[in-house]
Amino acid sequence: MKDPREVIIRPVISEHSYDRMADNVYTFEVAKNSNKVEIAKAIEAIFDVKVVKVNTLNVKPKPKRVRTSVGKTRTWKKAMVTLAEGDSIELFAAN
Repeated sequence: MKDPREVIIRPVISEHSYDRMADNVYTFEVAKNSNKVEIAKAIEAIFDVKVVKVNTLNVKPKPKRVRTSVGKTRTWKKAMVTLAEGDSIELFAAN
């Protein structure tokens, strides 16, 4: 089994992810080669919560340009994790 810290890279902080926290859905950037089962086990191990559902998607690159050079942003994998009723992740707790 992979180390949970290798599967979960960082939380995704955006307006949409904050709105989803009211529904007990938390968003993370995860390793590209990880699957839903590994993501669920890693979240449960790191934050000591019960995961109900995991949705994943691959974020495609966007074209970017700096003066004359043209490139693309990086590709990455996003996971939206639904927690059991009553569980929450204190990392995201609003003050």
